[in-house]
Amino acid sequence: MSELQIEEATLEEAVAELSTLHDWLRWTTSQFASSGIFFGHGTDNAWDEAVNLLLPALSLPIDAPKELMHARLTSTEKNSLAGLIAERINDFTPVPYLTNIAWFANMPFYVDERVLIPRSPFAELINNRFTPWLEEPESVKRILDLCTGSGCIAIALAQAFENAQVDAVDISYEALEVADINITDYQLSERVLPIQSDVFSGVPGQTYDLIIANPPYVDAEDMADLPREFHHEPELGLASGHDGLDVTRTILSEASKHLTANGLLFVEVGNSMVHMDALYPGAPFEWVEFEQGGLGVFVISKQQLDEYFAQ
Repeated sequence: MSELQIEEATLEEAVAELSTLHDWLRWTTSQFASSGIFFGHGTDNAWDEAVNLLLPALSLPIDAPKELMHARLTSTEKNSLAGLIAERINDFTPVPYLTNIAWFANMPFYVDERVLIPRSPFAELINNRFTPWLEEPESVKRILDLCTGSGCIAIALAQAFENAQVDAVDISYEALEVADINITDYQLSERVLPIQSDVFSGVPGQTYDLIIANPPYVDAEDMADLPREFHHEPELGLASGHDGLDVTRTILSEASKHLTANGLLFVEVGNSMVHMDALYPGAPFEWVEFEQGGLGVFVISKQQLDEYFAQ
């Protein structure tokens, strides 16, 4: 698809001639559809992309009542929207970085370019409290969220497991600053603790009933082919060596000593799952099948880890 920049004259025409929110949504959808931008940070089509940019930019809910569609916008509002639309098309900036809002597990989170934009299928597992693998969710007292980024997974875990303490670790101090904003916003500072850590380095001697890992997993080939929108995200959160599994290797080699006797490890490796069989032949990974879309997440128990690496 060809890439089309939006011209200043086109924006000026829109500001002069478009009056209602519905006008702007229709026009923005047309601009997005013809521009060649990539949809992959919360939406998969031009209309939803327009809704997710314009409504939050006007401090309106995504599900705003239809009556508001006919509301007229002020010149100041229209100029502000025009600037955001230009940034989305001309700079390939993902919408969540323009609005500072991303959704995960049906909850809004603050995001900026210090963290990846949430898009993990872990939301489905968390909403189901990891059944059928976790037989007694109430028994979970300590959870580790590896590579926490914005903290969205850690916070969703704390909401789903009300009796659990959650350690939210990341190698990036900048990411942890964003996580702390979200932890504070959700008033979970007593149960969710952000910790600077290179995988397990920051939690020596600690054990957990549940370890959730969403590490960097994009291999070198996919990194070279990423749409330009993804280059706004921190590379530290995406790239993980030639096969995308550098961090996953460390997680698997060290996880057992950080799991309780009946502990479970869930790891997301995305498209790099294609390299896992060659790297760990015969390993008892169980790959999760998602009802709402997504792939590349496996589960393995402490016992299975011990038995496999003892061979």
